[in-house]
Amino acid sequence: MSSPEPINKDQAMLIVGSPVSPYVRKILALLHLKGLDYELDPITPFYGNDEFSKLSPLRRIPVLIDGDLVVNDSTVIAEYLDEAYPDVPALPKGARERAQARWIEEYADSRLGDLCVWGLFFPKVVAPHVFKRPPDETAIAKVTDTDLPVALDWLEERAPTVGFLFGDTVSVADLAVACPLRNAAIAGWTPDPARWPKSAAWLGRIAAQPCYARTIGFEPAILATRAEGRRAALEAVGVKVAEQSFGTDAPRASIMLR
Repeated sequence: MSSPEPINKDQAMLIVGSPVSPYVRKILALLHLKGLDYELDPITPFYGNDEFSKLSPLRRIPVLIDGDLVVNDSTVIAEYLDEAYPDVPALPKGARERAQARWIEEYADSRLGDLCVWGLFFPKVVAPHVFKRPPDETAIAKVTDTDLPVALDWLEERAPTVGFLFGDTVSVADLAVACPLRNAAIAGWTPDPARWPKSAAWLGRIAAQPCYARTIGFEPAILATRAEGRRAALEAVGVKVAEQSFGTDAPRASIMLR
């Protein structure tokens, strides 16, 4: 198979996935950082149709579509974009630092994603509204009282005192950490600055970056808007929403992401 040509910067690519997903948010922030144009199909996997299953056999988001190129998994998408558009790098230069960045991204995607999305955001925000399922408060308390503090203790040891993980510019590793913790914040949990001062300050610096701050502006269009009005609400805040969608009108309760 021949390697795909780099994306034409004048041609918008399509990102499939809701912008409140930490993995979609990471890619959108990266696109903003690199100044790349895109269209968005803001579906959740629970509302994906059969064509979505063909694009994403694991029914996960985001999916990047560029012409006849389909790329799954946020890490793979990020690496593709960084290789295709190296002018604004999202990974550090050296092999050692790049390995560190990839590991931190993996830790954020897997461990923080598991805790913040499946441990908090899904049971407190998604399940009650989509599946009418009450949250398990005992399980949630374990996440907030034990599991997330352990994860934040690990991050606190590695959090930069100034700037970002790999210097003065934000990297995909910084974004990967901030994105699931934003879902935890939406669900009502944020790191205590008294216990995790370096992490709290670092997350504040990431949140202030225009590439990331713009994604926060998308949240009301999803979280405070009824499903039928979300696409218009996203357009109202400057998102180019795709004309066609891989979504359905009703959720598929039997489909999970893992």
